Amino acid sequence: MTRLVPLTKIFMIVAVSLAVLFLQSPPALFALFLAEIVIFIAAGVLQKNRKALLAFIFFAILLGVIQYLGGGTLQSAYVAGLRMLALAGVFLLVLATTRLQDLTAAVVTQLHIPYEYAFMFTAALRFVPDFLAENKAVLEAQACRGVPQNGHYLRRSKAYLGVVQPLVLKSLARSETMALSLELRGFGAGTTRFTRAVTPQQRDYLVMALLTAGVAVSLYLRLTYSY
Repeated sequence: MTRLVPLTKIFMIVAVSLAVLFLQSPPALFALFLAEIVIFIAAGVLQKNRKALLAFIFFAILLGVIQYLGGGTLQSAYVAGLRMLALAGVFLLVLATTRLQDLTAAVVTQLHIPYEYAFMFTAALRFVPDFLAENKAVLEAQACRGVPQNGHYLRRSKAYLGVVQPLVLKSLARSETMALSLELRGFGAGTTRFTRAVTPQQRDYLVMALLTAGVAVSLYLRLTYSY
């Protein structure tokens, strides 16, 4: 997975998204998610991203429950949750095995998306680890001051409201600092060049062909068997 160029991984996101859209069977969607887990293990990034996967599983279950309580059938609840898992899994897999600089280079040079839009996307992703670290730091600071971290769910939710304000203020301060830094460096004033080669190799074309075949099979199952 790490040997594939970013363009192939972007193609993988599109292919999996189409397959998730076509498939309506819980077993087929679950098999797709299991295939992603196998790739996580093969790439050696499962242990590092296990907490994120567990969080996605929790939200998928929550989505399924909301779907069912909202008047949907049990199968539609399974489909909603599994679709979310499959989509979140492929995005996490790509981000875990690709440098943001390489992803930006592929988006700009090969997909011809304006650099400003690609930069906004990658900058937002780059801030996620910092946001999580600050969240942990604020929680530890509040715990040192005697703010309860355990207890009933409503009690913990009320205590967490005190975390939101410092996190928002820090995020705003960071965004202002970043905007000022970009302005001083003349962001957008000239042409951005990338020196890293991101040209697909033979294995990339093979993976793209397999992904295309997988999408074709999922479409065939949807049209023929409503699977």
